Amino acid sequence: MRRRPLLLLVPLLFLAAACTVVGSDEGPDDVSPAPAPGERWQPRPGVSWQWQLTGKLDTSVKAAVYDVDGFHTTKEQVAALKRADRRTVCYLSTGAWEDFRPDAAAFPESMLGEGNGWDGERWLDIRRVAELEPLMAKRFDMCRDKGFDAVEPDNMDGYANTSGFPLTAEDQLRYNRLIAKLAHDRGLAVGLKNDLDQIPQLVGEFDFAVNEQCAQYGECERLSPFIEAGKAVFHVEYELPASRFCERSRDLKLSSLQKREDLGRWRKTCP
Repeated sequence: MRRRPLLLLVPLLFLAAACTVVGSDEGPDDVSPAPAPGERWQPRPGVSWQWQLTGKLDTSVKAAVYDVDGFHTTKEQVAALKRADRRTVCYLSTGAWEDFRPDAAAFPESMLGEGNGWDGERWLDIRRVAELEPLMAKRFDMCRDKGFDAVEPDNMDGYANTSGFPLTAEDQLRYNRLIAKLAHDRGLAVGLKNDLDQIPQLVGEFDFAVNEQCAQYGECERLSPFIEAGKAVFHVEYELPASRFCERSRDLKLSSLQKREDLGRWRKTCP
């Protein structure tokens, strides 16, 4: 199983003050209107996005959707983006433990498995849903209280990796459905991160998908159930240049970016 890129090994240095959205590398009207009162936001295929998990948050990128770190992005930053008609996605790791998070001590040692390939991160025993649910609920409460529109839960395919636990596909489905419910109960949209094998069972319960490197591995067509359901697929490539995947991404209606592995501000969009 291939690894995801290095996302975060030390606390991010996001700006603490409210931000003003200025500048542009997209069209001037590239925004995402707010959902109607009482309705959950639903990103549509082809919507533009920015994925930034490291460095000072740069709000000058005129992408309609910002996917940013849930812990280090402030309520004021989320509000500033919302005033500019940007929608915001709260990045959280729900399938792996990270030793640099403020709630790391709340996870018992017996729940922590093998490392997932990144310093300070270990797979979680997702079979222990009774213990994990309140821990994840607090994180989702944080996303809601900061004003995010959605959640991107990461590490959603432990069963397909060497986790240190005998996880099954059914264990993963049960846990991923719990994650979707936690988000929806709080009025948040939720994305399915990678986990291509379970798309047929989960597409109806998730509002969008986030994928890494489907073009490099010849897998992008497997995300089509989301597009056919009118749901966005936020896609990123690290090793392939945009010229190698953009034409196919347009055909598939993916929201595709070329990014560097540190997931900082830099991005290259498909023309």
